[in-house]
Amino acid sequence: MATLLDFRRRIRSVKNTQQITRAMKFVAAARLRRAQESALAARPYASELARVLKSTMSRIDEPQHPMLAKRPEERILAIVLSGERGLAGAFNTNILRKANEFLRAYKDKKLSLVPVGKKGRDSLKRAGFSFAAEYINVLAKVEFSTAREIAGLVSDLYDKEEIDAVYLIFSEFKTVMTANLKVEKLLPVEPESSAEESPAEKAVSQVDYIYEQPPEKLLGALLPKYIEAQILRAMLESSAAEYAARMAAMESATRNAGEVIQALTLHMNKVRQAAITKEIIEIVSGASHGA
Repeated sequence: MATLLDFRRRIRSVKNTQQITRAMKFVAAARLRRAQESALAARPYASELARVLKSTMSRIDEPQHPMLAKRPEERILAIVLSGERGLAGAFNTNILRKANEFLRAYKDKKLSLVPVGKKGRDSLKRAGFSFAAEYINVLAKVEFSTAREIAGLVSDLYDKEEIDAVYLIFSEFKTVMTANLKVEKLLPVEPESSAEESPAEKAVSQVDYIYEQPPEKLLGALLPKYIEAQILRAMLESSAAEYAARMAAMESATRNAGEVIQALTLHMNKVRQAAITKEIIEIVSGASHGA
């Protein structure tokens, strides 16, 4: 049976753990605020750039560019964005489950991966997948130079016809408590069908732009920026979603530690009360025998 000293040691240990999880929650909350601001700021730029690009494509009868070449999807590259560390609840598990679903759907194709994030890299490496490149320790502080490097790699492989399609698999930040797992096709760029457009988008798409450059030349300038913007946005979204998941996980751990402390304290008080009662009974019994 546990003694009072054992209970005190366990309570002290749980309190130390609670202090650590509380500190980690505050750190994640501070980083989440900055990551969330960056992710929300990147969305309008990426969205407008995609809209202008597809509007330019629609004004060219047969747009010719290596990034627009459509081939049978036999060689597929997937960019998988995961977390850099654990202690983020089910964040890494969910994104890897989504990635595995995608990879199973294309198991008959030639697959190559670009993992972004240490947890995804380690898991996919154990599964035996081949990597075109890997990027770790880049999501704690997302840099545009990293997105540009990945975009350059992807563009080069597509231009050389070593891959036929590129997909982004990432967790889009939605709220602090929820994230949206997404699989987006990055290449080849496909124009949106009119059936998918809202009335407001249709009205915008019908606007007749005046280009200072020929549409073909403008297309060549927009495509690299489009790829960089989409990869950067995915990295920012994934970073914000990871910090949100870590903050929620640490808040839950802190709360659970408090409940454990309460339960241990209750048990300790019961043991102490039983010991005191036993001593009182022994004293009374000894006094009765003495009388």
